[in-house]
Amino acid sequence: MDLITNWKEVKSLFRKSFKSSLHFAIATVTENGAPHVTPIGSLILGKPGHGFYFEEFTRHLPRNLGSNKQICVLAVNSSRWFWLKSLVGGRFTSPPAVRLHGVVGDLREATDTEIALWQKRVKRVSFSKGHAVMWRGMSMVRDIEFTGIEPVQIVEMTRDTWNAQSGAEHA
Repeated sequence: MDLITNWKEVKSLFRKSFKSSLHFAIATVTENGAPHVTPIGSLILGKPGHGFYFEEFTRHLPRNLGSNKQICVLAVNSSRWFWLKSLVGGRFTSPPAVRLHGVVGDLREATDTEIALWQKRVKRVSFSKGHAVMWRGMSMVRDIEFTGIEPVQIVEMTRDTWNAQSGAEHA
């Protein structure tokens, strides 16, 4: 399955995932080889195969990236209505989840455009105390270059999504 060819569908799934769960899961590996998963709500996908996220609240993620910059991002459309319709109908009409593999760049200052994209995402809650505390000062980002895509396959339920006949492994 080609990451670039399917980028539009990847971005659509990431929008649905964020809308339904407000975060994505980024997996890294510790210096000792143990897996570690971090919830990240600030990941924004850009041009095909590229994205960035604001690194403000993480402790383990930057430490893990110091020894291994490879990551895996999981996005799941967690909408109850989407899952209920799919379960009743016996199949998903669009992909329920995807894993993107990538390599993370060094920490850097966010551009004005990146900050504006982030503020647009959280605009609905800009009146809140939580927004002022957590998101008003977001300024440091890491770029991600995605190198692979791994669709989440759930037997017959996902047969007609992501060109499922490609033989990808199951969930």
